[in-house]
Amino acid sequence: MAHLLTCQDISKSFGAQTLFSHISLSLDQGERLGMIGPNGSGKSTLLKIMAGLEEADEGRIFKGKQTKIVYLEQQEDFSPTATVLTVLEEAACHFPLSEQQARIQRIIGQCRFAEPEAPISSLSGGWQKRLALAVALIQEPELLLLDEPTNHLDIDAILWLEGLVTQLNCAMVIISHDRYFLENCCNRILEVNSCYPDGLLTHRGNYSKFLEKRELFLTSQAKAQETMANKVRREVAWLRRGPKARTSKARYRIDQAHELQDELGQLRRQNQAKGQMQLDLHNTGRQSKKLLTAHKISKAYQNQKLFSNLSLELGPGSCLGLVGANGCGKSTLMHILAGSGEPDSGTIKRAQGLRVVHFDQKRSELNQEQTLRQALCPAGGDHLNYQDRSIHVVSWAKRFLFRPDQLDMPVSHLSGGEQARILLARLMLQPADILLLDEPTNDLDIDAITVLEEAISEFPGAVVLVSHDRAFLGLAQALVGFLPRGEEATLFADLEQWQKAGRQSEQGGPGPAKKGKKERKKKSRVQKLSFREEQELAAMEGSIEAAEEEIARCQEKVTEPLVMADSGELSRWCDQLSAAQARADELFSRWQELEEKKERLASG
Repeated sequence: MAHLLTCQDISKSFGAQTLFSHISLSLDQGERLGMIGPNGSGKSTLLKIMAGLEEADEGRIFKGKQTKIVYLEQQEDFSPTATVLTVLEEAACHFPLSEQQARIQRIIGQCRFAEPEAPISSLSGGWQKRLALAVALIQEPELLLLDEPTNHLDIDAILWLEGLVTQLNCAMVIISHDRYFLENCCNRILEVNSCYPDGLLTHRGNYSKFLEKRELFLTSQAKAQETMANKVRREVAWLRRGPKARTSKARYRIDQAHELQDELGQLRRQNQAKGQMQLDLHNTGRQSKKLLTAHKISKAYQNQKLFSNLSLELGPGSCLGLVGANGCGKSTLMHILAGSGEPDSGTIKRAQGLRVVHFDQKRSELNQEQTLRQALCPAGGDHLNYQDRSIHVVSWAKRFLFRPDQLDMPVSHLSGGEQARILLARLMLQPADILLLDEPTNDLDIDAITVLEEAISEFPGAVVLVSHDRAFLGLAQALVGFLPRGEEATLFADLEQWQKAGRQSEQGGPGPAKKGKKERKKKSRVQKLSFREEQELAAMEGSIEAAEEEIARCQEKVTEPLVMADSGELSRWCDQLSAAQARADELFSRWQELEEKKERLASG
């Protein structure tokens, strides 16, 4: 079967910076390829090269004769005076006149545009993103290239997009840092990163399976470096034994020693390329048990109720998430908690001398005309003060993965992810009792998000998060959920509970503020374990033990030098290890299910 598109030895540089070199990959029908990688690794550039919008410095692109490629960029560019309908009519104008209206109406229904005559200026960023996707879909591509399609979408819109993507027949390449989206939508993952020998690592399967393969690969590469370092030490020791000893050996041994040193240097560069941002959120050390208490606060905007009678309490170590549709009032509530806004009614009680630091998603603090050096060092000079220590701006920049040659670059020339890292660098300089983080993961790559998650989990103060990243919201111990139809915002245990309440609200059922008889759950009868279930539970311990032994055997194999040297063998054993881990997870999950059922029976 012919490939839809093939990249052969693609390389691209900007000035002295090499984005990627000699990348080769092919795309086939039915593939939904999720592309990930650090900010600045060249993902968007590679996508534009695939779309034919940019030229590679080296290499070639081969496109199938019938392959129609449609590219959806990160930022939409619509005329504010246009309407949804006129934009779609323009996108469909290449089709026969008799087909155009049918195509337009189908896409309007598919993308759920309730008011096709609405002007673009009236649409939120999320709905403009949806319109851009509608424009791409109406062209019926064989290959759809999507650059950060979940940006500016709220959780409901992301869930809608997930459902749409999995139903489309075309192949796709999707750049995304949304881990749930990658897990649920993609059947192949590719990471662009100079830490890999070929500049990329790819795996057919979902995101979690890719993570397993990546961990194995990086572990084996680190072990390979250690093994090679020992070899180099032996060869260097032999070379230093003196001229007489060396001349008694074959010349090839000397050449081999130099080659080993070169290979070791390359391995070290690859392993070092997997750098991580260093983030440590600074607390004031306050010991107060109650930092902030909100009692029955309410807020309306232009006669629209955002929330009412909302009560919450923030103490050390607490983490609260805010979830809801765009424009529902999450950012307004954040401003009220920060003290830069006031509720219409209710009270806010703050501990004396409370220090609140607010991370603003609009990045209004950043002066785009400043250099990176000035942005990282607001007080001026080449040094800044961090926890009573003087740190040079070059060292500080490296903590956030900036290169020294970027320091004199204007902020406006930096990517969205790099600008987000500047704000995180500033966040570290401000001791806080409460951190208010409004969409802090926007534009950050997955590794940076992971570092941020670790820093938040270790922060001893209180944290309030606004995010549409479902994995990131897993940090929250509870959620303030905003519901449709103007119902009262209230606390939920997790996303699933909030989504369930939202579905009930849309259907006119009881929401959390309308508790009544319909909410009461009838106690269901608990069936006894069947004879077959009893037998299954009795044999489960041995099955789990056997599965764990298989995992250990596969782990031992992937670290053997002969296997590591053979990419085909390494891939085969990695796949076997993934299968063994999946089997163990399945067995353990079933064991938990049976044990919990047994405990319920025992408790009556």
